[in-house]
Amino acid sequence: MRITTKGRYAVRAMVQLAMQGNEKPVSIRTISEIENISAEFLEQIFFKLRKGDVITSVRGPGGGFKLKKEADKISIAKIFDAVGEGLLLSPCVEDSPYSCERYSECVVNQLWNNSYLHFRGYFEKTTLKDVVSGNFRKSLNLR
Repeated sequence: MRITTKGRYAVRAMVQLAMQGNEKPVSIRTISEIENISAEFLEQIFFKLRKGDVITSVRGPGGGFKLKKEADKISIAKIFDAVGEGLLLSPCVEDSPYSCERYSECVVNQLWNNSYLHFRGYFEKTTLKDVVSGNFRKSLNLR
């Protein structure tokens, strides 16, 4: 399992929006310069984030993007979902008999499902606010 560039950049851009505050909109150009990410690529990502109901746009002079909700209400998993980052460790996790011909008799399937639940659960519990404040490190005892 590998989180793609699109997923990583989406999280970085969302963290920047959270760090900039939600009082006034932030332009793609500003985020592009701060994060050193192509503005064109960010436009594609922001289109998906807006469609995924994570951000809102403000048109006109001084326009840009804002978080749709408070940073403590937006999980990292929600960001990944909005940009189409599946987070699946294996096709087996799709929990469908059509994903694998051995689905019904596979004894390893539960291993993949449990791994996915832990992995996904971490991103569901971690919010933008946690990342901005560094609180996500405490739960894992990271330094």
